[in-house]
Amino acid sequence: MSHITLIRHGQANTEARDEHSYDRLSDLGHQQAAWLGEHLRASGASHPRIYCGTLTRHIETAAGMGYTEEVVQDPRLNEMEYFTLAQAMEKQHGLAIPQEREGFIAHLPQVLAAWAEGEIDDAPESWSDFETRTQAALSEIAAGEGPALVVTSGGLISMAMRQAMMLEITGMARMALAIMNTSMHRLFPIGGHWSPVLFNAVPHLETPDRHFAQTHL
Repeated sequence: MSHITLIRHGQANTEARDEHSYDRLSDLGHQQAAWLGEHLRASGASHPRIYCGTLTRHIETAAGMGYTEEVVQDPRLNEMEYFTLAQAMEKQHGLAIPQEREGFIAHLPQVLAAWAEGEIDDAPESWSDFETRTQAALSEIAAGEGPALVVTSGGLISMAMRQAMMLEITGMARMALAIMNTSMHRLFPIGGHWSPVLFNAVPHLETPDRHFAQTHL
């Protein structure tokens, strides 16, 4: 097994309330990606294999980091459709979609729990399918030669951490809420299993003049 470094995409359209509108980087998102790419090159990090999902924000982040032709796009690395699930929860169960970030602290675990229990009708995919595709994609990547870099989204990263750490849904939700844009998360094989050896690292955003760029949405 090779180790995998997961990267959340740069800041997307924070004003969006649907999947399509959200799926593009903001100006800051492009800058975050460029800074991360510069950091990786300056640190001499070697990632002979680069992957990303097929969402626009994934592709734009990888390109902004300096990766284009060598990137393998895999739809299994795409994010869960949280906006679609949230809209279904509001319509079917009367759970209002929060208008401020603080509201998602309670909202996210409720949506994930209902999804996992099959209580959301006509969900874009099942919880089981999301679990399975996450594990399958990362297992295939880990079986390859050399360290891999994977540009994806916070929900998939938190699912990968849930599987590695056997987290309950509440723990997974707390982890998802904490993940910053263009943060790095590393899974390392120890004893035949993945162990997180890096979580939510943003060394490219640590200098005082870049603290403003440590965003979650």
